[in-house]
This record gives sequence, C-alpha cells and structure tokens, in this order.
Amino acid sequence: MEYSFRQANTQDAASIWTILEKAIQRRREDGSDQWQDGYPNPSIIENDIAKGSAHVLTDGNTVIGYCSISINDEPEYANIEGKWLTDGDFVVYHRVALSEDYLGKGLAQTMLKHIDTFALQHNIYSVKADTNFDNAGMLRIFEKLGYQYCGEVTFRGSARKAFEKVLHKPA
Repeated sequence: MEYSFRQANTQDAASIWTILEKAIQRRREDGSDQWQDGYPNPSIIENDIAKGSAHVLTDGNTVIGYCSISINDEPEYANIEGKWLTDGDFVVYHRVALSEDYLGKGLAQTMLKHIDTFALQHNIYSVKADTNFDNAGMLRIFEKLGYQYCGEVTFRGSARKAFEKVLHKPA
C-alpha cells in the first residue's frame, strides 16, 4: 500500500469528518469523555483547512487519517503544570484520528513520524502533544516513539497529559 502524508484541502473535509465522527464514537464506547463535548466538529475541520494546519494520511486517493499541525500555536501550553523539556520553537499536533478500516496497522505511528519530518523541515526540534488520561492507545504510541511526560495542561476545563519529544538534527 502506498501511504502519503499531505496538507488537507477543502475536498478532504467530508472524509476527515467521517473519520473523526467514528473516532468520537469509539472514544464514547471506550467509556472516555474525550471528544464528547461537541469538539471536534465540522467547523473546527474547516478552520484547520483554512489556516493550513490540516493534514491527512492517504492510501492512494483515499483519506485514511487526520491531524492538525501547528508551529508555536498552543497558548495553553504556556500554562503547563509541570515543565517542558525545551523552551524554544515547537510543533504541536491535535485531533489525531484514523479510519476504522486502518486501525491496528501502526498508521498512527506512521502519521506521527511524518509530523517529526514536518518539524525537521522547519528546523524545529521539539514536538509537543497532549491526550486524555484514559487514551491508552495514544499513551502507548507516545511511549513507543520516545515522548516524555512533562505534566498537565487544561482544555475546555479538562486536564490532559502533556508530552514532548526532542528531535535531533540530521547528521
């Protein structure tokens, strides 16, 4: 299979929303309150696309994964209860989700490795993210990919575990 990672466009919005709707449902079925408050929603996706932060993982022409990537654009991270590993520029990503048909294939890790590449292409050596305390899948991925737990941040009144990965300059 030929997977690619690219910036999303308006034609991808419906596919992205379908993926996120299913992910929201899976989180609910897992007993989590993550993404059960009307976030994310189609207008969030439209905004991500409009500001250029929306990215998709594709299998041929089929959108199979989604995330939003930004540089230095997460105000809540300044209020961490804990301490980040670095203080400089960082890439942050949110709303990581995969199509149900592609779960269990390691593709979330593939997407996160593309985010590392995105950071390096922008000469940024810090990648930060957060997740719900009960999102076992993302917590395992963070551990596998070398992220370090840094503390807690709060979104929409809910504490989230915050992680950072420090990248190394290519030789």
